[in-house]
Parts: sequence; C-alpha cells; structure tokens
Amino acid sequence: MRVLILSFVLIFSITVKAQKVKVLEFGTNFPLENVAIYNDDNSKMVYTNKKGIADLSKFASTDVISFNHLSYIEYDVLKKDLNALKYKVHLHKKSEQLDEIILSASKGKEERRRIAEQIDVIRKENIVKIAPQTSADLLANLPGIRVQKSQFGGGSPVLRGMEANRVLLVIDGVRMNNAIYRTGHLQNSITVSPNILDRVEVIFGPSSVIYGSDALGGVVHYFTKTPKVNDKNQVNSSIYNRFSTINNEFTTSGNIELRFKKWASFTNVSYSKFGDLKMGKSRNHGYKDWGKVFEYSNNTNTYYNPNPVINPNPNIQKNTGYNQTDVLQKLVFPLSKKDDLIFNFQYATSSNINRVDKLNEYSDGTLKYAEWYYGPQNRLLLSSQLKINPEKKWIENGSITAAYQNIKESRVQRKFSSLDRSYRKENVDVFSLNGDFFVPLTKESNRILSYGVEFVYNKVNSNAFGKTLDVLGNEIIGFSDDFTVQSRYPDGGSSYTTLASYVNYRQDINEKSTLNTGIRYSANFLKAKWIDETFMTLPKTQISLNNSALTATIGYAYKPSKDWQINSVISSGFRSPNLDDVGKIREKSGNVTVPNITLKPEYAYNFEINALKYFNNKKFNMGVSMYYTLLNNYITRDYFKINNSSTIIYDGEEGNVVANVNKGNAYILGGTYSFTGKINEYLISRASLTYTKGKAYDTHEPLSSIPPLFGAFEIGYQKNKFQATINWKFNAQKKLKDYNITEGKDNIEQTPFNTETNSYEGTPSWSILNINTNYQFNNSITAFFKIDNIFDIHYKEFASSISNPGRNFTFSILIKK
Repeated sequence: MRVLILSFVLIFSITVKAQKVKVLEFGTNFPLENVAIYNDDNSKMVYTNKKGIADLSKFASTDVISFNHLSYIEYDVLKKDLNALKYKVHLHKKSEQLDEIILSASKGKEERRRIAEQIDVIRKENIVKIAPQTSADLLANLPGIRVQKSQFGGGSPVLRGMEANRVLLVIDGVRMNNAIYRTGHLQNSITVSPNILDRVEVIFGPSSVIYGSDALGGVVHYFTKTPKVNDKNQVNSSIYNRFSTINNEFTTSGNIELRFKKWASFTNVSYSKFGDLKMGKSRNHGYKDWGKVFEYSNNTNTYYNPNPVINPNPNIQKNTGYNQTDVLQKLVFPLSKKDDLIFNFQYATSSNINRVDKLNEYSDGTLKYAEWYYGPQNRLLLSSQLKINPEKKWIENGSITAAYQNIKESRVQRKFSSLDRSYRKENVDVFSLNGDFFVPLTKESNRILSYGVEFVYNKVNSNAFGKTLDVLGNEIIGFSDDFTVQSRYPDGGSSYTTLASYVNYRQDINEKSTLNTGIRYSANFLKAKWIDETFMTLPKTQISLNNSALTATIGYAYKPSKDWQINSVISSGFRSPNLDDVGKIREKSGNVTVPNITLKPEYAYNFEINALKYFNNKKFNMGVSMYYTLLNNYITRDYFKINNSSTIIYDGEEGNVVANVNKGNAYILGGTYSFTGKINEYLISRASLTYTKGKAYDTHEPLSSIPPLFGAFEIGYQKNKFQATINWKFNAQKKLKDYNITEGKDNIEQTPFNTETNSYEGTPSWSILNINTNYQFNNSITAFFKIDNIFDIHYKEFASSISNPGRNFTFSILIKK
C-alpha cells in the first residue's frame, strides 16, 4: 500500500511538473518574460514569468497553443507534442526590420513590411543596456536623431532638421505637446523617465494624418510598461541602481507587478540625483578655453552673494546638477474576453534646474545673472483607455483614450547688479479624448480601414510678479518690496482647442506590394487676452484665431523579393501656431520676442524613398532613407516693430524687437544610411550616417536646427551570459556660413570666438569612443558596466549651451524577484 501511494505521488508530481513550460530565446537560452500563451479562440491565456515559466494545466492536451511576443516569431504547437520537446520552447528573434511589429504608425499593431514610413524602435532590453541618464540621452542613441541641450536637465530632439513644437511627443497614445510648447529648444522630454519605458518608436517625416498638428519632423511615441493579467496569481518585482562618475549620478528605480485573473497592477518609482557635470579635458579642436567655466554664481533662494565666485576647476560646469522623481501606476481590468480597461497615472517632478547659458552670460565683462533657473518641472497625467474588440462590420477593434494632463513651469531670474527677483509662472491644463478604430474589409485582413477622432483642449494661466530681496549680510531674510513684471504669456488667460478626424486605408495589392493612403481634417481655435499694458500696448488685447487644414498621405511598400523592400511616401503636414508662437514675450541675447497676432499656419509637403536590402540569408541588411520636404508659409523669428518702434524696454534694459513671422518657401532635404550585420555566431555590427540640409528659398539663409553630418559605428559581442559593445560616434563641423544668425536658435554665441577675425567659428567636429558591457549572473541578477567618451574628449553638440560629459564610468545592477 505504501509503495502504491508513493508511486501515485511520484506520478502526480511528474504530471504537475510537466504542465509547466519554459520559454527561452534561441541561441542564448535566456528565459523570456511576458510571452503570451493562448489557444485558438483566445479563451485561455497565460504569461511567462521572469524565469520564462508558465503553467499550462488549464489547456487541454488537444489544444493548439500559440507562443507570442512582439520581438519574436510566433510559434504554434499541440500541447501533447510539448512532451517531445521536454516542455522547452525556443523562440527565434524576428528580423530587425521586415517582420517587426510596429504600434505607432497606425495606432495599432502592424508589420513593418506593410509600412512605408521610416521608423526606428528601441526596446526595454536595449534601454537597460544603454543606461541613459534621461530619455533625451536615450533618443540620442537612435540613428537620425540629434539632441540639443540648453542645460543638463533637458534635451531637445531634432528629427530631419526640425525640433521643439515641430516634433510631436506622445506617451501611451496621449499627445504631450501643448499650447506652450515653444519654437526654440524644448527640454520637456526629460519629464519621461527611461526607467518606466517598455519601448520607444520614432516615425520620421510629416505624420499629420494620424497625429495632427506639430508632427512635421516626426513623432516620438513613448510606450510605458503595462501589467499582464494571469489566471495564476503572480508577483514580479525588480530594482535597478546606477552610479555614474562624471556627475556623481545616483539613480534607483523599483517596480512591482501584480498579476491576477481579474486585474493587474504595475507600480514604478524612480529617483535620480545628478551633481555638477564635468567636461572632457582633451581639446583636439584646439580651443583651450572654449566652454570652460572660470567663475560662477553661488547664490541660492536663501544665500546672497553680490559677486561671482572663482571656479577652482573650470572643467566642472557649476550649477548643472538637479534631481528628478518619476512615478508610474497602471491598472488593467479585463472587462470581458474581448475588452480591457487600462488606468494610467504618471507624475514627474524635479528640483530647480539652472539655465546654464544664462548663468554664463556676460555683460560689460562680468557675469550678468546671479540667479536664472527653472522651477520644478511638474507633469501629471491621468488617463483611461478602453480597448474593445466588438468584431462588428463597422468596427473590428479599437481604443478610446480619455486623458487629463497638468503641466507646471516657472522661470526665476535676478541680475548681479540688482536685488529684484522676477518670477514667471505657467500652469497648463490639458483635456483630451481620442478614438481610434480598425475594420478589416476582407477575411484575410489584406484590406484594412482605420478611422479616428480627436479632441484636445488646453487652458493656460500665466502670471508674473517681482520681489525685492531683503538682505542681511549674505543671508536673504525676506522681501522688502514688490514690483510689476511682464508675464510670459497673456495674463488674462488663454485656451487652445483642436478638433480632428481621419480615415486611413491600407491594402495588400498582392504578395509583393502594399498601398497606404490617408486623409485628415483638423481645426484649431486659439483665444487669448492681455490685461496688463504696463510695458507694451498691442493692437488688440483680446484675440481669437481659427485655423483648419486638410492633410493627406500616400505610401507604397514594394517587396520585389524576399531580400528587398522599397518604400515611397508622399505626404503633407501642417502646424497651427500655438500660444507660444503667437503670444510669447521673452528676452534672449538682447532680442525681445513680442506677440504677433497675425501669425498663420505653416505647411510641409514631403517626398521620401526608403530602401532595405538583405544579404547572406538575412544575416546582413543595409537601409537608406532619402527625403525632400518643402515648407510653405514657414514660421521663423525675425525683426519686428511694436507701437512703431523697433526697440523695447524689458526687465530694465532696451532690446531689439523680434517676433515669429510667416515667410515664403524653404526646403529641408537629407537622408540616413544604416547597416546591420551578423558577422558570426557571436559578433554583430551596426552603422548609421545622417545628412541634413535646409535653406530658405526667399531669404537664401540656412534654416535653423539643421545638424551637421553625424553618424555612429559599433560592433557587439555576445556569448552565453556576457555581452559587450564598442561604439564610435562622430559629428562633422558646423561652419559659420551654415548658421541662421537672424533667428538666433542655433546659438552661434556658444561656439568658439576668434579674436583675430572678430567672429564666431561654428561648432568643431568631434568623435568619441564608448564601451558597454553586461553580464547575467542568473535569472535574477544582471550587472552592467560602461565607459563613455573613453579618451575624455571635449566637445559640444551643435546648438547646445553645455559641454558634453567627459570620460564617464557607469555601474548598474538589475535585480529581479
């Protein structure tokens, strides 16, 4: 009897164990997490845990089970046949290009081979390996993207020679661009922590049919991590720590995921503290003092010093440190087998962030500003997204997203020669509603119609005030007086509303070609009111501007063979002036920007061709993207008059009057070459090269924000649990003749100055070498080590006010439980 019982227990334990499958990556044998496993009718579904294991006891032995992951080729097998595989399934990585699933091009899942536009993707595995300090640093690692920085706590991505409010930022389907996204250099991308991201997709070129106004240069779509429901209760957690020597950065990020049958939760909290940034010492460009900080201001909110302080180490860029906290909370509720409800809470806040270029600005031989900083940058997002699959004739599936965002910004400044401190504060509330739906017109889904609607309402409050400091020695003990300050935006309140709808059609004409077409109608309404006329009198104190546009796109993806794909796109885009374009008042380099209430939309007409070729049984691929974009009625900053005067008094100083104005036609052309090759079982190489040129047809001036030639080359090694990559990045010279001097956005004053010619030189060329390694000790612990800028080169990115980091050692560790 005892033998019988023991035999039964043994058989039962073997059977239970056999119900668990382990999913591994082919070649590396790394366990794969979040692989969806389901039967034919999707009535049963489970996900693998961090060890790549899932319980299959709910499936019948006759069930055909599918193993699905965005980055891997789907695998189908009868459950009873898993025994022959010893309950181990190996998934093959999808090709880097044609078989990859893209989420942002049509706001739904789509194979890359059916998409004509140029798109780049970076996934969470690579995000961890790159270990970027900010999301702006993350974007700088993608081919075809450059990032400008006015201060270390910022980063303005440049796509195809366009940046700021000509590039649309989106997070989880919600547009981040708002009524005060500015035309110059936009630093808001840092309000998204790289530690909360699951993937980032970048669409290059005008994408106004799907995304509307602002998407002239392209779209950067952030996808944050989302929890998975599971029939078996499961708890996953991880903690990530990073330390960087160049600015004594310390980052810690922890998350916990709860998986249950009826709901799931993902919580992530990240905190980063950055010290002052150190620049490189090796000055191959030949300018011995360029970028060095010889003196600085040590004034704070409570400490007063009437004089600058000598910097004992000019290579350390004083006042560049800051800290940032990011919180993500997501809840998923499956309402039925076909419908899911997702709640999304995001909050990002920072400390004060000093405006480095202003704190290093001189007037009459001495530092001009004792204080110039941005107050905490606060971003709040609350959204709910309903994903539906009604499988009706007029809607197969789709999503409805309702969102609220609150953005708080402030600017505080005081000159060394004054006790007057000015405050300018902005508060933006954004309400949005999006609906995106898909209808396969055939059973084979080779003809798909998608359509959608969008509503966005921005409410902007802008106020300004001044306080005169009350000082006792070096201590600020309070304020002795108040004074009037000109607000940045209309002080009577403003609103900016968008209403839009679109239709998109995609058809596989045959096995080799796919046609993409779409059309969108958008209407924009801007209202603003000025009350205080102390400093200037406008022609109108209350304005109401209405703009509308019809944009279209047609794309053709052709695959003449299994190793070739050639795409072409003709598209149009537009950007309706927002509040920052029309109603901003601010000073930079002696020029005071004033409102222009007659500003009109700008338009873009784009033609591009993209080609991809595979070699050696798809072990190598080479891609090239070329484009020409015509800008009509383009918006640029130029000299202006207000009250029949070309000068104005601003913050106690006389400045030249400038404003955003419409010009005639301009063009931007360029291309990106890319290469990826698997040399052997262990080695892989990648390279990219990007060229951009932009010029105005009417003024014959170069356009702003056009980066010089840039590129990268890397070679990677991977064997078992060890990975290493050597990366070389380079930038060509940006000559003085290629700068737009009139508009001032290119920051020519941040380049070396030649006393012999009494002129600026432009941005010198540079190149740096980096190494990145990681080792996975087990399923739970992975360690990362990298060295950036190995030879400690001093350099600046084009148009940036801050020198890039010198030699930097970064240590990271990821622990999963």
